[in-house]
Amino acid sequence: MRGVAREKLVYKPSGKWSAQEHAGHLCDLESLWSKRVDDFVENNGNTLTTADLSNRRTDEANHNSHPAKEMLAKFRAARRQLLDKLEELQPESFSLTKLHPRLQQPMRLVDHLYFAAEHDDHHLAKMWETIGSRST
Repeated sequence: MRGVAREKLVYKPSGKWSAQEHAGHLCDLESLWSKRVDDFVENNGNTLTTADLSNRRTDEANHNSHPAKEMLAKFRAARRQLLDKLEELQPESFSLTKLHPRLQQPMRLVDHLYFAAEHDDHHLAKMWETIGSRST
């Protein structure tokens, strides 16, 4: 997002999320990923914390009204907190298993982290697509 004109970052193709909204969504979900790590290591029930599939938090956040630099700094700090939490775990923690609430499949912590990375990748691809679709 660095060096990209604001007009490109906030452009909403066909009313869908802008690149900046996709970035804000990634930041919005950091608390979910962190709660789910806690679910694994603190033995909080058999099922992972449920996600808000309506994405209400992202839709209501008005991410396009905030400077991209601030949003990226917030994301970077939240992701660093998650990584710090993971670095404190013992290797055997990554094989702990919980049920994913939407998929109804057992998932190890390592599988969940891969799931989160795939989610990130999807939104990063959408950001690139959106930024490239608008010439300003």
